Amino acid sequence: MTITAKGTAIRPLAPGQRARLMVADIDGGTPRLVHETSGSALEAPNWSPDGRWLVYNHDGLLFRIPADASPGDGRGPEPIDTGGITDANNDHVLSPDGATLYLSAGDGHIHAVPFAGGPARRVTNTRRPGPFRHFLHGVSPDGATLAYVGVEPWNGDEWGYRNVFTLPAAGGPDTRLTDSPAPADGPEFSPDGEWIWFNSEHGAATPGHAQLFRMRPDGSGLTQVTFDERVNWFPHLSPDGRHVLYVSFPPGTQGHPADRDVLLRLTTPEGGGHRDVLALFGGQGSLNVNSWAPDSRHFAYVEYPVGE
Repeated sequence: MTITAKGTAIRPLAPGQRARLMVADIDGGTPRLVHETSGSALEAPNWSPDGRWLVYNHDGLLFRIPADASPGDGRGPEPIDTGGITDANNDHVLSPDGATLYLSAGDGHIHAVPFAGGPARRVTNTRRPGPFRHFLHGVSPDGATLAYVGVEPWNGDEWGYRNVFTLPAAGGPDTRLTDSPAPADGPEFSPDGEWIWFNSEHGAATPGHAQLFRMRPDGSGLTQVTFDERVNWFPHLSPDGRHVLYVSFPPGTQGHPADRDVLLRLTTPEGGGHRDVLALFGGQGSLNVNSWAPDSRHFAYVEYPVGE
């Protein structure tokens, strides 16, 4: 497939730095390199529900590559036709049946495109007072509902009010689930559809000290799951519901910046048995969206080493 559009959302890499798309096993072992870039970063892999593909964004475009590919085997990335969208960011998910790719774009909206490529359909609404940005993170197991972070101005900061919303995947009125100045991000459904997981600074004594939370899809039952000194982002439930994979930043981190020494950690849905799986140089772009394989044993991520 040849796409002539040029990407318009480029994240430059430092001299000597690379973006490496990797696959790891939850039981350890040496991670496997799938693909790498230099000059500009690839980000945020998804794993297709049938196990065949990894999907990622690069320079504002979306690509897929066989999940078992390796450099030099002749099976490089293929561009996905996103209907003229050239500024897709690192918030994208696949529908449970694998037929639709939902993505967030530079216009602040969420769009749907066929995974095979084709015209884009805007999903999100426009009737809101003032600027409002939508950042997609989750789709319900039945494919009917999207979960996203809505960003609104607050206290003089255009990015200051970040809360969790849901929206029908077919379009329609959205529902606010949180309404707090404590920033939230990364909302994602559990595989049984009973919970929405996310990170938040709710109740934090120190600004930026995000922890993992879950709540019911109607916003009830808010429960904090992690309580440590590190800054924890982007919880991802494995397809079998047994594991929660997340990225953990050093204490004192503000937000989810790039180019940090971070840990990828596992816990249980009840918050027990925390275990470090990998240490890497990354952060932003490494694990923004769910990248579990259907077997619930493997996951994809991106690291950004310099000079190795």
